[in-house]
Amino acid sequence: MAEKIVNADRVEDLISVFGSFDENIKRIEDALSVSIVNRGTDLKVTGDEEAVDKAARTLEGLISLAAKGEVIDEQRVRYLITLVREGNDAQVAKMAKDVVCITAKGKPIKAKTVGQQEYMKAIGKHTITLGVGPAGTGKTYLAVAAAVAAFRERTVNRIILTRPAVEAGERLGFLPGDLQNKVDPYLRPLYDALYEMLGPETFQKYQERGSIEVAPLAYMRGRTLDDSFIILDEAQNTTKEQMKMFLTRLGFGSKVVITGDVTQIDLPSDKTSGLKDAMRVLEDVKDIAICHLTSADVVRHALVQEIINAYEKAENKKETVKAPKQTQNRNQRKN
Repeated sequence: MAEKIVNADRVEDLISVFGSFDENIKRIEDALSVSIVNRGTDLKVTGDEEAVDKAARTLEGLISLAAKGEVIDEQRVRYLITLVREGNDAQVAKMAKDVVCITAKGKPIKAKTVGQQEYMKAIGKHTITLGVGPAGTGKTYLAVAAAVAAFRERTVNRIILTRPAVEAGERLGFLPGDLQNKVDPYLRPLYDALYEMLGPETFQKYQERGSIEVAPLAYMRGRTLDDSFIILDEAQNTTKEQMKMFLTRLGFGSKVVITGDVTQIDLPSDKTSGLKDAMRVLEDVKDIAICHLTSADVVRHALVQEIINAYEKAENKKETVKAPKQTQNRNQRKN
């Protein structure tokens, strides 16, 4: 007699999988001759070893679909059992709609613009994706959603989120507490996104297990990250050396998303942004995608889009005025 535990992140997903009067679970039990018992967010499957393995894969597939907002009905359960029996359960992902993932409160997360759709396709297709664009385009939020979706589907074992602790006009030393307390404010946007996707309790559980890690970029040195979904946020504030260090952490079975806004660099003027340098150096490297999001992809308040456009116009005007002056200075030197 074999036994296996299948875990679900959210009770809501389990409710969908069970169906009315547990009819979906009964179908799996009858079709595969197993026993399935619910214990919190865990499902205990017992029976013949081969049957238990097939039932566990069926349940994992159904939980994955439920997490993406799919309706779990009789037809879907029977189809998934057939896929598992034929060894084609890898096709389960194709059954889902364009929902990236479902938040802890049941809200579906989708790409809302063409630019965001291309960004999500690139993340799914490539090992390393650079998402570059202005504030409010969903670079970090969608990357975290993709990471949570991959984690729920068991395609990765860990989520690692990191960003450089670079001050934007303020000093770390003025903040109270130890090093972790000082860097936490810089990591807050990542925490907020994970809280929304997973819920505080589930996030805390996975963080304690080491399945989710949120840390400053400096903590990445010397590590090899296998079977992980790694997100580097605010990458415009990395140096060239830091970016190279981060990229070479990539291990087997891992996926990397690098996000940043090259118009908001907080590095000293004598330092080159690692993001800008990486965009140039990695442009023709296979299996690396560079996605450019624009003000058209902003999904915050409509005024944010106008603010970004206004700054771009001001910057372009500044460069236009600067160019003739430089030409004039060169002509003067020739004379």
